Amino acid sequence: MENQLAQLGQYLGAGIACVGMAGAAIGVGNVAGNFLAGALRNPSAAAGQTATLFVGLAFAEALGIFSFLVALLLLFAV
Repeated sequence: MENQLAQLGQYLGAGIACVGMAGAAIGVGNVAGNFLAGALRNPSAAAGQTATLFVGLAFAEALGIFSFLVALLLLFAV
């Protein structure tokens, strides 16, 4: 019974940690959408903002990867 409860806690924790991946996907969509909106308003300035776009995408995606690693640790760590 105690082992099953511990396994339930692992699965619940991993599922809750996966919410961070959904947040990262929303963040990547916001960054890309705002860049696209700005680039359509001022196409001449879009080339100078691509580095900022990639930095924003990297930070948002890194949070998703961290939450994925936390979920894996909760599932498979002893």
